[in-house]
Amino acid sequence: MKKLFLAFMLMLPLMAAAKGPVDAKYLKGAVPEENGVIVFRKSFSVPNMQEDKIFSTLNAFVNNIIINPAIHEHRTRIMSDGKTDGNIVAKVEEYMIFKNKFLNLDRTRFIYQIQASVEGNKVKLAISQISYYYNEDQEGKNGETYKGEEWISDSKSLNKRGDKIYPACAKFRIKTIDRVEQIFEDCMDVFEVAATTPAKETPAKKVRKGIVED
Repeated sequence: MKKLFLAFMLMLPLMAAAKGPVDAKYLKGAVPEENGVIVFRKSFSVPNMQEDKIFSTLNAFVNNIIINPAIHEHRTRIMSDGKTDGNIVAKVEEYMIFKNKFLNLDRTRFIYQIQASVEGNKVKLAISQISYYYNEDQEGKNGETYKGEEWISDSKSLNKRGDKIYPACAKFRIKTIDRVEQIFEDCMDVFEVAATTPAKETPAKKVRKGIVED
């Protein structure tokens, strides 16, 4: 089955690209590569927050927002907690839903590595090592694994002009771009809340109501 599917992929350049207009954010350059490897990056600063607070907020984001809701059967795990170098690394496996209608669930397992680090007051995020486990059976077996570089990169999923997506790749590329954007936005939202919530003022001297000191 996989050989047949790969043969189909080799024929894609000879087939019509996805019909209908596609938002430019999904087209050429939307899936960045570094030395042939797909790497999505995002960085931002939190100027009014101490570095240790930035790290604890980032650590909570990775564990609570990314790791906890993910699939924990196979690949999801913390690879580095960042306590020694401020560099948190996690492998994540989650469901990516393409269509969910009555008796018609089309989804893939979306697998990626997220690296989250702190340098001073700057947060750096990177998502790489992207792959998909698709067409699994009800027991989660007999699916097919595809690397992001072979499936959603510009060279594999776009026509020569870079203005259309091949139909077989379209849902993977579009959903991946959307998911990565959501992860980055969620992280910035967490810091926006943390940075704008006033800290509780600590009184210079403890106020005692039950006793009176001499």
